Amino acid sequence: MQAYGKAFARVYNAKWVDFAQHVAPLIRTFYESTPIAASPQHGKSLLDVCCGTGNLALHFLEHGYRVTGVDLSEPMLRYAAENTAPYVESGQARFVHADAAGFALDERFGLAVSTFDALNHLPGKEALRGCFQSVHALVVPGGLFVFDLNTRRGLAQWSDINVRDTPDALIINRGLFEAERDRAWIKITGFLRTEGGLYERFEQTAYNTAFDLAWVRDALFKVGWQSAYFCRVQDLGMPVVEPEGENRVFVVVRR
Repeated sequence: MQAYGKAFARVYNAKWVDFAQHVAPLIRTFYESTPIAASPQHGKSLLDVCCGTGNLALHFLEHGYRVTGVDLSEPMLRYAAENTAPYVESGQARFVHADAAGFALDERFGLAVSTFDALNHLPGKEALRGCFQSVHALVVPGGLFVFDLNTRRGLAQWSDINVRDTPDALIINRGLFEAERDRAWIKITGFLRTEGGLYERFEQTAYNTAFDLAWVRDALFKVGWQSAYFCRVQDLGMPVVEPEGENRVFVVVRR
């Protein structure tokens, strides 16, 4: 799995937090309507897979959850620890350097999440299956795994150039979708103003793999998950009829 470098981690922490802040309360509210959330032992426990800079984790920590985040990028993990410092110090939160394609922990959780198309960053089916297996081993019976994926339709829209020009940053995104390879690429370059008033240049190339959603559902069942459906984040309890027609889908999986 690809990992973000130091310069881009700083940009991400400054400019890419809105998605996590938007979806975190929606996921928490949905999860708290399920029976497992009332479990005194595991109800308020969260595994954040590809946790990034910890913004989704922070929401759950503020609502009393015990959180473990894993990510392959050490610079992102450092920001996550800084952003949640009081909770790390108290032992309520910890962040672990690990590859989502295969990892193990000494904890069990009622809820696991992976958001902002993080699992699209896995290079192929074997890696995604490895993630499903790893998370399955860590979620208690009756627990949930909620994650999102960009669909082929959504990734086709990456073939574009987008420029964000603000007083503190210039960000240029150049995207390309290779339909024959089921792979989308985006090159992100620009400048971010530092505390001293100078501008730091950054560059990051990222990819998303387009996974066939019927295969995703089948792979989840083969690993041992008991139920799975595709939905929109605005209504995590309502399956969508044609998930491939969405730009992004959320997947709600029960162990």
